Amino acid sequence: MCYACVMSAQSEIRVLSSSNRSVSLYGSAVEYALHCLFLLAPSRETPASSRDLAELTGVSPALVAKLLPKLEKAGVLEAHSGIAGGYRLARPADQITVLEIVDAVDGRKRLFGCKDVRLRCPLFGGDPPDWASQGLCTIHAVMLRAENSMRREMSRTTLLDIASAVGAKAPDTFGGEVVHWLDDRVAAREQARVAAIRERSRGRSAGG
Repeated sequence: MCYACVMSAQSEIRVLSSSNRSVSLYGSAVEYALHCLFLLAPSRETPASSRDLAELTGVSPALVAKLLPKLEKAGVLEAHSGIAGGYRLARPADQITVLEIVDAVDGRKRLFGCKDVRLRCPLFGGDPPDWASQGLCTIHAVMLRAENSMRREMSRTTLLDIASAVGAKAPDTFGGEVVHWLDDRVAAREQARVAAIRERSRGRSAGG
């Protein structure tokens, strides 16, 4: 096979490979946020720290620490300070929609940006006729309907819906295991705090 043929075949492979790595409309931060939040769907008295949520979901603690304040600002989470501080849902899970989570994390994104290509046809001589320019672009209208349908689906799906769907697949004990895991982390931090106070107290006594 000639060199040009080989290069052409390699070029086609690269194009096909890159097309398989398509860019999604919403970033991975949306996925990470939803995973953290549905773990908080069961009502909790004790907040969960961003570090614990990061470890529980296998996500970078630095990334989770950036995501949760956005959700707090949007009224999805409430923050609590202190050694047992962290985050809790600001409202019941059945009152928090996927749409508000997505918009809080990634902002409201348009599915399609119409450039009004319909007006550029050279047959119009720079003066598009009324039939071509009036009303909404037909292609844009299709994309708007698709976008509205997507947003409508996310607006009617709640955090509780996601948690319930996961719970239906998971073992009956999974929800309790998550709660106990988070509670154990809070208890371990409190024990470490008390131990540190006692250690400092003994150090002052010995030095006095």
